[in-house]
Amino acid sequence: MTEPPGASYPAAGSQDVSVTTPLDPALPAQLLHVALDAAHRASHLLTEQRPADLRVASKSSPTDPVTVMDKASERLIVETVRAVRPDDGVFGEEGSDSAGSSGVVWVIDPIDGTVNYLYAHPHWSVSIAAEVDGEVVAGVVTAPVLDETYAAVVGGGASITTGGKTRRLEFRSAPPLEQALIGTGFGYAPERRRSQGRVLAELIPRVRDIRRDGSAALDICAVALGRLDGYYERGVNRWDTAAAGLVAREAGVRVGGLRGDRDSPQMTVAAPEPLFRTLAGVLAELEADRD
Repeated sequence: MTEPPGASYPAAGSQDVSVTTPLDPALPAQLLHVALDAAHRASHLLTEQRPADLRVASKSSPTDPVTVMDKASERLIVETVRAVRPDDGVFGEEGSDSAGSSGVVWVIDPIDGTVNYLYAHPHWSVSIAAEVDGEVVAGVVTAPVLDETYAAVVGGGASITTGGKTRRLEFRSAPPLEQALIGTGFGYAPERRRSQGRVLAELIPRVRDIRRDGSAALDICAVALGRLDGYYERGVNRWDTAAAGLVAREAGVRVGGLRGDRDSPQMTVAAPEPLFRTLAGVLAELEADRD
């Protein structure tokens, strides 16, 4: 779901919650364990209990779908988290929004890539992140059809598990922009798509090629994995990027916005240095963060 121009990530809940005690060093790993459990439960629901009728409705535009399974997945994730952490807050794409009292907020995308899920395209994911005082400290992105689960804890590195085997994701060198494979995505509103098409037309002659797979979370994780050299997109939300952004950063990838800004719905860019600086510079010249 895209945000209107000028939007920034909203805070979960209506209460002003702060934690004054230092972060418990054991907490990120504990939260990661909960996130993995919730993500795997949601993945099983989405793959094994998918109904014939997904009861598709529209959200921000006629081309922006939501299905009964988006809502069921978010409900299951929230129930799984609250069964063990009842005082935590939640902030989900499908409407879950409460601050809680613990200082921990769960940022949830129950299906990142709903259009792909609708068409039985394998490139969709479940994304779950845990924030403490606004900082993401644990995150999981799982793509059940691809049999890939990405996980990270702050300061503890990132990993991918596939085929029952887990390996660490580590920084790698990036090619120059003209040899880079770049991922991106598009919004749902026609005016946003026109602007994004203009930017794409200017950028594609300057790179090796462009990929558009339909899940922002998986695209960012693909940069951490080396499946893409870089990624950019305007209009992604906090639930799209929270977990994947941590995975990428822990793998040594820079995630941010343009002109020194942090990543936001205005623009999110992910790439290893120095490709990040080059790509972000070109996007800034093209005013890719404006419609």
